[in-house]
Order: sequence, then C-alpha cells, then structure tokens
Amino acid sequence: MSKIWRVIFDTNVLVAALKSKNGASFQLLSMLKLKKFEIALSLPLYMEYRDVLMRSHIKPESISNIEVQDFIDEVLKYADTYNIYFLLRPWLKDEKDDMVLEAAVSSGADFIVTFNLKDFDNIELFGIEAITPKLFLEMVKTL
Repeated sequence: MSKIWRVIFDTNVLVAALKSKNGASFQLLSMLKLKKFEIALSLPLYMEYRDVLMRSHIKPESISNIEVQDFIDEVLKYADTYNIYFLLRPWLKDEKDDMVLEAAVSSGADFIVTFNLKDFDNIELFGIEAITPKLFLEMVKTL
C-alpha cells in the first residue's frame, strides 16, 4: 500500500478555491472526499481561514458569510486536527507563515500547498516541501 500524503493548505489556496471553480485549488478541495490525500489543520490555522475568507475585499460579493463558513466547515469535515505544542518562531519572514509551518510540523505533513513558495524557504529541514496547488494536483491525479 502506498503512503497517503498529508498536506497543509495555505490560506491562499482556500481563497483561490472560493473565488473560482476552475483552478487547481478548487479541484483539490473537491477531491477531499476521495481520500487520495489527507489534510491537516490546527486551531490557529482554522481561525486564519475564517478571518481571511470573511474579509469583504477577499470574499466574492455573491457569497454570504454563512456560505463562507459552510465552505470552511466542509474543509474541516475532512481535516485531521492537530494541537501545536511548540513554536518555531521566528523561522519564516511572516509570522502567519510560521503558523502554517507549525501546523505542518505538528501534523507530520509532507507538503505545504501554497502559491507563495518563496515564503517557505528552508522548510525542507523539517522534511516538508512547499508545492503549488497545480503541481500537487498533478501528483494526486497519478495515484
């Protein structure tokens, strides 16, 4: 049996999926129920998802806050949640990215799926690779 990858979705992946059903981000979220990969989540990252996706300049006008919460809850339904028992800060340039890295380390994630690869320099020291949604989607489709 082959290993199932565990991933952390950076917030920008959920933003992209909320804004468009045509991209790799939406396709990846649509595949959660197929269990081709596992998504991991921490409470701070969940709160970040809520905060960012509810912002009026990010959330499409045609989508209500309730629909955004339903969207996040659907992701949560398939996520394994992990507690953060140690902080790695400061490791990355942005403390919000440190929060993503901490969730990845705590969960034993293989990948952080993000559009901002440059924000996750030096994470390979933790055995984690930053990867774009498009590349991760291509990898998952080969399973």
